[in-house]
Amino acid sequence: MKTEKKYLNHIKCIKMKNFKNILVITCLLLTCSCKKFLEEKPSGFLTPGSNLSSEKVARALANGAYQNLTGLVAGQNGSYGGNTWNLMEFMTGKANSDLGQTGFVSFQTLNYSSTSFYFDTWWQQMYLGIGAANLAIQKIPTITASDLSDAEKTNLLAEAHTLRALYYFYLVRMYGAVPEITVPAVDLNLQVARTPAKQIYDEVIIPDLLLAEKSTLPWRDPSGKVSMGAVKSILADVYLTYAGAAINGGAAAYTESAKRSLEVVTQGGYTLFPNYTDMINPANKNSGEFIFQVQFAAAVPATNPLTALTIPNYSGISKYSDEYGSVYPTPQFIASFPAGDKRVQEKQFFYTSYPSISNGATVTFPHPYIYKWFDQTAVTTTAKSDLNYTIYRLADVMLMYAEASNEAEGAPNPTAIDYVNEIRVRANLDPIGALSKDAFEQEVWSQRYFELCFENKMWFDIVRTRKVRNDITGTFDNFVGHKTVFGSTFTEKQLLFPIPKQETDVNPKLLPNNPGFN
Repeated sequence: MKTEKKYLNHIKCIKMKNFKNILVITCLLLTCSCKKFLEEKPSGFLTPGSNLSSEKVARALANGAYQNLTGLVAGQNGSYGGNTWNLMEFMTGKANSDLGQTGFVSFQTLNYSSTSFYFDTWWQQMYLGIGAANLAIQKIPTITASDLSDAEKTNLLAEAHTLRALYYFYLVRMYGAVPEITVPAVDLNLQVARTPAKQIYDEVIIPDLLLAEKSTLPWRDPSGKVSMGAVKSILADVYLTYAGAAINGGAAAYTESAKRSLEVVTQGGYTLFPNYTDMINPANKNSGEFIFQVQFAAAVPATNPLTALTIPNYSGISKYSDEYGSVYPTPQFIASFPAGDKRVQEKQFFYTSYPSISNGATVTFPHPYIYKWFDQTAVTTTAKSDLNYTIYRLADVMLMYAEASNEAEGAPNPTAIDYVNEIRVRANLDPIGALSKDAFEQEVWSQRYFELCFENKMWFDIVRTRKVRNDITGTFDNFVGHKTVFGSTFTEKQLLFPIPKQETDVNPKLLPNNPGFN
């Protein structure tokens, strides 16, 4: 029986003899209600001896698994500008930064190590999420309550299984082999070895999602909980990745990806927004194009950190005391967009000027900055962003179908071409016609670069395809040997991130580290 490990080593003041108490407290805290999901919050704590006989308790357990979704975005405690989101953008070679505190230079030069910024936070947050999901999966079946039907219990479990699969999906793409932990801890055994990534796909990620797919979850959920549309979108992504270079799952996986992504598009309920700026209107959260989002609100500490993070550094255009300029596009990436592409026009995906908050005079920036998390009310009035962070949206899934079906069938079909053209037309680009399999593949990859830029999608696309779009030539280079605009060259070493040193220090079974790291 596998045991769970809570990776809390970054809290250096905690002694190992107190680990069990901290673990229990953490698990109990994670069962507290999550905003947006509960109308009533349970009071106090759940203890190991609590009477689990309430629908509210079951809901709270499931909600606990959502808490660490903010770990896809949020920063390190006590750090300056250390948001986890930065890492996946720094790695692409398509981003620059105004902040030296982010450790950007080590990623720009590809000289990062197992002690570098971000790796430990990603690891910790994903395993905390897994721990909460494991607790829900274990405890919910034991709840007997008159106000909790079997169908409701099944759906709550479907949410927890989906979230556990999602956390593991991030881990295996970043670190490869990682500890497979599927039950809550029963002792202080922290010596858990790594499990090959393929095995985790086969034993946890895919089974969890297939189980959730059999539930009666609603097709979409306006409150932001896991929906059937979200389950199938994640499955489409998982199968597309499984088919790719790291696992080489082949044509069958492409077929499964195409099946799920086509369902998401054709069953309805999700529609492309007419305007790109619809995506930065808080009124549109969990609706329209959005399939699954991390929930934020204009209240500390639930406010979206990416609004301040992407405002030009010390520009004086906002109410924020800190304007980070943490990530912005390279000029080569901006120049790589097709001529006339609406996405690169002013105040669509990027912006180059904005009125000063003090006197209204236009402030012109030295280069474009990201506009995808520009919450106007937060910037000009409240300094508290109400925007959600999107994990999956319809354009992403449409492009998944285009790519997966092209691979599975050996050529683009009319539906795949139509989906690509819907995305191109919204960008004011001419539709494409008939293309060869390889030409269509590269068109789809290019549209993923342009459409989903700075949404933490590009790095995962690069790794699964082993291809990098060259911003200068417009062609796709092999991953190994691709030189970024900063003069750094990708090698095999970059395919996986290092296991954080603070983890290998306490658990030698995690060694050897990934190739190229100690």
